[in-house]
Order: sequence, then structure tokens, then C-alpha cells
Amino acid sequence: MEIENKTILITYPNRLGKNLSELEKLLNGPLNQAFGGVHILPFYHSSGDAGFAPSDYEIDEQFGTWQDIEAIAQKKNLLADFMVNHLSPDSKEFQDYLQQHQNSAYRKLFLNWDKFWPEDRPTATDVDLIYKRKDRAPYQEITFADGKTEKIWNTFGEKQLDLDVSQPTTKEFIREQITRLIKHGVKIVRLDAFAYAIKKLNTSDFFIEPEIWQLLEEISQMAESAGASVLPEIHEHYSYNQKLTQKGYFSYDFVLPIVVLHALYSHQADELAAWLNQASMRQFTTLDTHDGIGVVDGKGILSDQQLDYTVNRLYEVGANVKRAYSSSEYHNLDIYQLNTTFYSAVGNSNSAYLLARAIQIFAPGIPQVYYVGLLAGSNDVNLVEETREGRDINRHYYSLTEAEQALSQPVVQQLLKLLQYRNKSSAFDLKGTIKTQIKEKHQLEVVRTDQSGQVKATLKANLLDYHFSISETDGDLTKHILAVGED
Repeated sequence: MEIENKTILITYPNRLGKNLSELEKLLNGPLNQAFGGVHILPFYHSSGDAGFAPSDYEIDEQFGTWQDIEAIAQKKNLLADFMVNHLSPDSKEFQDYLQQHQNSAYRKLFLNWDKFWPEDRPTATDVDLIYKRKDRAPYQEITFADGKTEKIWNTFGEKQLDLDVSQPTTKEFIREQITRLIKHGVKIVRLDAFAYAIKKLNTSDFFIEPEIWQLLEEISQMAESAGASVLPEIHEHYSYNQKLTQKGYFSYDFVLPIVVLHALYSHQADELAAWLNQASMRQFTTLDTHDGIGVVDGKGILSDQQLDYTVNRLYEVGANVKRAYSSSEYHNLDIYQLNTTFYSAVGNSNSAYLLARAIQIFAPGIPQVYYVGLLAGSNDVNLVEETREGRDINRHYYSLTEAEQALSQPVVQQLLKLLQYRNKSSAFDLKGTIKTQIKEKHQLEVVRTDQSGQVKATLKANLLDYHFSISETDGDLTKHILAVGED
């Protein structure tokens, strides 16, 4: 399916306004020209992980109704999540399995740890081989109503039990849920934790080929037959996402955040320019998401020394950032992610922040902007101390009034102008070209040109003082778009 080349907002159903109705007011009001689409993070009934432990794929009444979702989808391209790897134990399917055990119609929906392994396995070597998100074997012991106890594969939290995607029962479950989402207006189904879905003996159980491609093709066909596309989410080394784009799928650019921070901190553009020149146009770019800023994603684009430098500088430059917020002390899910807002990561500097966003819109692909970043939000230390969840530092709850006030900030108004320009200009044609040059030691120039070669957008940036300018040339006519100086 064709994906529209317009900026996308990422937000929760209840953190940019208290519900979907208030979110719609912002989308169709002050944000109307800035965003062509919106990724609404899980709005389903859920037992945890801020919606990513779904008990079903029906809309949670605290957020609104399906009519609210459809109203948003009528005017904006809508993205929604499907958790292909797991389902909550609170789901009706698992509760039936819990009560009926081997007589349940859903007994093969969930991946049984013991039945997966041959006799006398797993060994310690087997468990060490698994790409894990915890420091032990990824299973959870379940006691059924008949008194018997078995282990269910459990990659993430206790409220996220892994599905057995090899089973016809599971494939039909996936088809039903995805079809329902698309029926209500979803245009892109984001496949959360996609790389974990395939489990196979004698492997790491992460992005297992060729089985992962077979699964992706099956789900993609399900979505396309209903009129939508899929977006696999893989937050790991950039090579995985490169494989996706090479096969024609859209993916994420999770390299950009750490590479941009390195450029802003070091005032050097070499690695950033190299990444912009090689990145695919078939991707969604990010600086911030509901997760942390990935470090391992950029390994190889930045050296280990450069990654270490960037991480250390973040804790020196960043506003209200502590190493503890990205540790097990604050239940960090991924030791290779840094929990902070992007605005705080640049020390709440308006000029550095706007330059980062300007680089993002010039980068190959389609920009996605997280709601806290949109509002130039600082770290919510109060929330993270209240919940003891490190990622909550970047998950502030904005009331409608608070959001409207934040939108009036000069830095946010300039960002909105950038996003509006990105949506209107043909220079950012995904079939066009990008060219980067390092003019002087701290000077970076990025030129985006449309497929015809007629329209060119030029970003000239000084990484020392964060001054930048944007201009556009259409034939013989050049016009100034935006210039930003020091704070």
C-alpha cells in the first residue's frame, strides 16, 4: 500500500489531552497543518506497560469509543499497534486456557516453554543463547485450574505472555485483530516487538531467518487485503532495519537520535553526514518515542568510543538526567536505551533542539514526532519518581489546557513551522535525492531534491553555535524558509 509522505505525530490516547476527543481537537486545530498522520499508542484494554500488554483489541472506554478513532482516521492517516509477540494473561483467551487447560480451544495460542524443548533441554547453553530482556530464562510458571503447573514463554513482563505464531489458531487470532483495526480506519499496523516473534531451536530467538520473513509476508498480506500496510518495529542494530527496507518494507530509523546527539555534543558532522547519505528513504525517522533513546542501534555508525562519549555527555549536558533512570533501579527494560526527553538531552537549548528537528526533516524518510518532543517537554522527574519507571520520564500527562499553553512557546511555534514546510514541499519526495557536504569544520549542508530535479531544499547548519537556515529553490526562484540563531 502507498504510504503518505507527511509528518506523523506519536502520542498516547490520554496524555495529549485526557482522551481521544481532546486529542482530536488538537489534531484538527493547532496541529492540523503540521501532521498528516497520527500514531496513537495502544488504546486497548491492557494490564500494564502503558497499553503494551493488551488483554484484547477493543477500545478502552476510559479513552473514548471506536467512533472517536474513526473520526480521527477520517482526517489523519492512523497508525495503531498490534503486539505480534504477546498477549496479556488477563485476556479471555488465556483465562479460558487457565480454566480448561488441555480442553481449551486456545491451548496452542500461547507458547509452552516445556513443550518447545526436547527431552533434557534447555541446557544452560540453550538459555544463554537466547536474546533476552531479563537476566534469567524467559518463562513464567502458570498453575492451571486442574492443579497442574506448566511454563509459558515470557520475553517481557509478567503481563505479556508469548504467542506461538506457528499455530493456525494464532494466525487466525492475528488476522481477526488486524482486520478489526483496519475496519475502524487504521492505515498502518505497527508490529510491536516483531523480531521476537519467531522461536526456533539452537538460535537466539531474535529475527530468525527465513521464518521471520514468512511471518511478515503473511501478516502483510492480511493487512493489504483489508486495505492497510504494516510497519515492523525492531529496536536493535540498524542492520536489521536495513534488511527490511532492502526487501521493500518500511522500517524505523532508530540510529538518527544518537547520531544527532553525537553531532550536537561534539560539534562534528562526519558521522551524521555519512549516515544521512546511506539511510533509506523507506523509513520513518525518529528523535524520540515512548521508549528510550537507543544506543546499540547506532553501533558501527558511531564507534564504541563515540557512543561512550555521547552517553557520558548526555549525563553532563542533559537537564535533570540521572544514570539511575536508565537502570534496573527504575525498571529499565533495555540497558541499551537512555531515558530522557530529547529536549532535556540537549540541555533545554532551543537552538540545539530546533537544529536537531531540522536535521530530522531533511533526513531520508518520513518524520515521526513524539508528543513530548512536539511540546519541547522537559524530563518529568516527578512522574518517574512516583512510578519508579524510568521511561515515564518521557511520558508526561498533558491536559488539554497545558498542551495548548505549551504550543504557544516560541520554540514550539518554530517547530510547527518546520513541520508544515516539510509537509508542503515537494523537495522531500521519497523518490528524490539527498546530498550532504561538510563545508568547514563545523558546517553541515544538506540538500534534498525532488525526483524531477526541479525543487531543492537546503539546510545550512553550524554545529558549533547551532545557527541554521533553510531555503528552497524552484527553478530560478529561491526563497527563505526559516533561520534560527542562538537562544
